Amino acid sequence: PESGVRHGMDERTPSNTLLELQELTTVFPTRRGEVRAVNDLSFQLHRGEKLGIVGESGSGKSVTLLSILRLVADPGRITRGDVLFRGERLSEKSGKEMRQIRGKDIAMIFQDPMTTLNPAFRVGDQVRESLRIHRVIPPSQGPLARLFDRKRRAGEIQRVQAAMADVGIPAPEESSRRYPHQFSGGMQQRALIAIALSCEPQLLLADEPTTALDVTIQAQIIALLDKINREHGTAIVLVTHNLGLVAEFCENIIVMYAGQMMERGPTERVIEAARHPYTRGLLRCLPRIGVRQDEILPIPGLVPDLAELPTGCPFSPRCSEVLPECSQVDAIPLKTLPDGRSVRCLLY
Repeated sequence: PESGVRHGMDERTPSNTLLELQELTTVFPTRRGEVRAVNDLSFQLHRGEKLGIVGESGSGKSVTLLSILRLVADPGRITRGDVLFRGERLSEKSGKEMRQIRGKDIAMIFQDPMTTLNPAFRVGDQVRESLRIHRVIPPSQGPLARLFDRKRRAGEIQRVQAAMADVGIPAPEESSRRYPHQFSGGMQQRALIAIALSCEPQLLLADEPTTALDVTIQAQIIALLDKINREHGTAIVLVTHNLGLVAEFCENIIVMYAGQMMERGPTERVIEAARHPYTRGLLRCLPRIGVRQDEILPIPGLVPDLAELPTGCPFSPRCSEVLPECSQVDAIPLKTLPDGRSVRCLLY
């Protein structure tokens, strides 16, 4: 957007902050003890910013998004920290107030459209439902309410079709009357985006929106999200495994491991010169066009058991640059480097 939020993390201003996580910790009790799916996570997101969150499966990416919306399923709960949206603490909101925020101010694109869309309802009706819940077009009252309700319904239908057209669904009038099973995977994902954008939210949380799609459809979805960001100034948090996708789309990046932030900074700087050994390990796993490689070098070992994390750095058992001190301290602090990036590693 022209507001200047695209110039990197160092030029952000506090007044431009849209979302802030403060030492957020989300746990799930198990028979073997508490699992910290998100552990002491803090970051800021500014208006119009595109932020990528990457990491292996089980690193806490999706739980972070669910924690922001207070959608963590029982018995999981937020035990520490807070989420601030436009300066207001979401932990202090009632259930009714949160329902007004979800979908209207903060929308989410879930990972699998096949299980998110209701197969028993037409796609247009599912887009329209969000408009009706949040009273985007308020109901009429008085003796002529029935007459004006017809106009309201016509306005809702028109807005539904416009939302579907905006996300590239062809023939929106006809498509709105179809059921999800009559859509391809790419069209289903577009329908989810139309639902998320129908109320024009300020923040869009995208949980791996391209995982089940082929590469050409992935490119179309990412181009669509970029268009939404440019035209509406919508801030976007993109959760993905795909570092190449983040490098192309996101301005800033957070690398997570075992529920913790390992590295944070402008995407270009992180990709070109990663500081944390885990980030460098993820980048080594990527095949590079034009570079001859005898084999792709995976990160050795497995993602740790969150119920039995090692002392100190959770990545230390897999780290090629591990120091004796890495497993002797209680916790590794997040250090801010001179270039403004943050890294959780004793090498710095």
